[in-house]
Amino acid sequence: MSVMDTEKKIILTADRPSGNLHIGHYAGSLANRLRLQATGEFEMFVMIADLQALTDHAQQVDKVTSSVEELMLDYLAVGLDPNKIHFVLQSALPALYQLPMFYMNLVTQSRLERNPTVKNEIKTKGYRREVPVGFVNYPISQAADITAFGASVVPVGADQAPMLEQTREIVATFNRLYGETLVLPEALIPEHSRSRLVGIDGAGKMSKSLGNCIYIKDSAEELQRKVYQMYTDPQHIKVSDPGKVEGNVVFMYLDAFYQDKKHLAELKAQYRQGGLGDMVLKKLLFECLNELLAPMRERRAYYAQRMDEVRKFLREGTAKARTLTDQTLARVKQAMGIYQI
Repeated sequence: MSVMDTEKKIILTADRPSGNLHIGHYAGSLANRLRLQATGEFEMFVMIADLQALTDHAQQVDKVTSSVEELMLDYLAVGLDPNKIHFVLQSALPALYQLPMFYMNLVTQSRLERNPTVKNEIKTKGYRREVPVGFVNYPISQAADITAFGASVVPVGADQAPMLEQTREIVATFNRLYGETLVLPEALIPEHSRSRLVGIDGAGKMSKSLGNCIYIKDSAEELQRKVYQMYTDPQHIKVSDPGKVEGNVVFMYLDAFYQDKKHLAELKAQYRQGGLGDMVLKKLLFECLNELLAPMRERRAYYAQRMDEVRKFLREGTAKARTLTDQTLARVKQAMGIYQI
């Protein structure tokens, strides 16, 4: 199968292996992948982006490497099906190293530095002029990933839209200079996207580094402990006190995961009026999340006892991806007129 002759549209998504996945990942992207998987309309590649993880973990390579199989277990736990999805290791695809060398000459440094996603990440991580080159150049690497697979559809949230736009610019420039060679990707905005989950402490987004995550692999006991320590309304001291729903982390999570929206609306009205205790809400949230995570724990435990099979899924998906991405690299060289030996 070549990039250009597949009957299905190709979708590429990716995650950085820098730790386990949490329910913020589930709400933000994994649930949408499950919906796309269920349609059967797409050729789906899910990439473990270990090269990208090195842009800010170059001194913690062991952390990246040890997270690869953990990520595979999380994928299988949530229900991503190796019979329907190709799992891919980024560093095992030579074309993804070479394509950026051709693309970087089509982009100016000032354009990279103006990328809103890059600017925000630099600020978040506290970089100044000491920012690693690989970090700033990540949009070029991402363009290589997307175009190498011939991905015509890329699921994105609002925070990643500038990255895809930069890929589209690179594709347009390449095709104008060297002829129609690369597929111009379109953004796929999830219809059922949830807002980004804050951490259980309410201090900011759910983040591995901040230690405020509920992980997909968490036991029922760990889940309960984390839910019960969640931030609510500090002014809601007595059950009879009127409570604030806005900014209340428990209600944010119920909004994201509790299916009975009519009942949730009633709970919000009762909480605002007074007479509803925080622990009642936390117990409800724990039951809701545990119902979601329990089958994931079971699948994760199943595959954790079958790691040879898990590694086989990754090897097979990567082999398929290598054929695909090598074909793109060959077309790029041919279009550019690169000397062949």
